[in-house]
This record gives sequence, structure tokens and C-alpha cells, in this order.
Amino acid sequence: MIPQVPLPNGPVLLDGGMGQELLARVGGSVGELWSAQVLLDKPKLVQEVHEDFIRAGARIITTNTYTAIRTKLDDAGMGFLFEDLNRRAGKLAVQARDSVGDADVLITGSLPPFYGSFRPDLVQAFDVIEPMYREQAEVLAPYVDFFLCETMSSAAEAVAAVAGAAPLGKPIWVAWTLEDHGSARLRSGETVAEAYAALDGLPVSGFLVNCCSPESVTAAMPALAAVGGQGNWPVGGFANGFAEIPDDWESGDGIETLGRRHDLDEAIYASHVKDWLDAGARLVGGCCEIGPGHIARLRRLLDERPAPGA
Repeated sequence: MIPQVPLPNGPVLLDGGMGQELLARVGGSVGELWSAQVLLDKPKLVQEVHEDFIRAGARIITTNTYTAIRTKLDDAGMGFLFEDLNRRAGKLAVQARDSVGDADVLITGSLPPFYGSFRPDLVQAFDVIEPMYREQAEVLAPYVDFFLCETMSSAAEAVAAVAGAAPLGKPIWVAWTLEDHGSARLRSGETVAEAYAALDGLPVSGFLVNCCSPESVTAAMPALAAVGGQGNWPVGGFANGFAEIPDDWESGDGIETLGRRHDLDEAIYASHVKDWLDAGARLVGGCCEIGPGHIARLRRLLDERPAPGA
């Protein structure tokens, strides 16, 4: 029996992009550790962002663990802080939910790429990364309702992430990142159907695409809807607002080199999300550069839609 996330009827709103929102509020660069540095320097700010997303209407918030990973911390000579930072991120998400007083909000534990976002060519062998995913999942498990293997750039990366999280017995969702030119393919060139097939036999109960352009999410939604139909799985997407992600981008280049689109205000982003919902999405939210204002606008969009079966 595959563990399921207990979702309400109808579309479900995720939060937005934690890392870029923190960067905006800090008011400058925080170094290569990005959002993990804020866990060290200003942990209450992390809680405040979680709270703002909840108040904006998000029903699912994601732990600030995207860069609190073994590889980045080891490279920075701070590997000894791995468990502390991941526990801190989990506790801050729980505290945010408690502070707002909304017990129905779910917390998902972010399990991200370990060797570079958007870079399928840098994904390491299963035997290398599966134990790392298991390590991070074990630390996060007491604080989260389920796990989100996010920004997976290849089928193999997602397989390792899911296999690492599976022994914890909690529900698991996978979110693949897509090419930005609307091909509806993963950054590895694989189709959504091929990536889904690679997960056969693994306990995944939700499928999304993320951290790519809204147009790419739209292009992939028919394939995602087909995946969802095979097991009555919820599917969806959460796009970013970056101007462009080069194929050879590295985190050391700096997140600011990706630029920011200026044609994705709250109303325009909501129009993209409406297209996803019309195509069968049930899970919607935002990734990098999508803030609480965008999520509040999506909340209104969802509230204005007819109830299922109406």
C-alpha cells in the first residue's frame, strides 16, 4: 500500500519560493549556502516567511532544506552542522504552523539535488546519492508529513531520492524540473512518461514539475494528467520566475545570474496556473521568485473556481 498525503477535495495550494524570498528580505547576497545561511544567521526570518505563505493561503509549506545538504555544507567546511540545520528547518516549519494556528497545514520535507540544480550531467550514481537522501530524510522525518523530491533533473535522480526516503514510511511526491523552451521534457531530455516509468515499484503518490518556466509547466500538463490517471495520483506544478537557466549553469555562478522575468506579476502568473488547473492539475504553487503575493492571488483563484462536481 503506497502511503498517501491526506488532501482536501479539489485543488491544493502549495507555498512559493523560500530561497529567493529570503534573499529579498535579507537585502543582499548570503553566499553560496543561500537559504541555509539564513538558517544560521536569521532563523526567525525563515519562520516569518513560512507564516506569510500560510497566511496567504498555502495549505502545504516546504522545509527550508534545499541548500542544507551534505555536499554544500561539506564543501563549505560546515558539514558538522548538517543535522542541526535540517532539524532547525523542520522545527521552524512546525513553529510557523503552530504560530498561525492552522493545524490543517501540511509540511513537506524538501529533498533536493545534491550535485547541482538543473544539471542532469552532474547527477551521481545511485549508490552515491541514495544514502545521502536517506540521511536527510531521517533527520527531517519527525517534523514533516511527507517528503518532496524536488527539482529532479533526470529519472535516475528521482529514483535515488525516492529510494532514500522510502524506508521512513511517509508519503513521497516527486517534482521533475523541465527544459525551459517548452519541450515538456526533463532537463535530461527524458519524457514525463519515461521518468514516471522509471519509478515503477517505488512508493510515490504525487507527481509534479517545478523550477522551470510557467510555459514549460503548461506544455507538460497533459503528460502529467495522463500519469495521474494511471493511479488516481494528484499532479501539478510550481514554476519559477527566472529569466533563463543556461544548460551549464552552476551554483557558484550565483543565483543572480539567472535574472528575473518582469512579465510574471501576480495576475499573469495566476493566468498560467489557471491553464494548469484546466488541464488537470490539482497541486499548484510557486518556486523561485514566486512570493506570498503570488500565492495570495492563487488563493483567490482557487476560491473562485466552482467546487468539484458543481
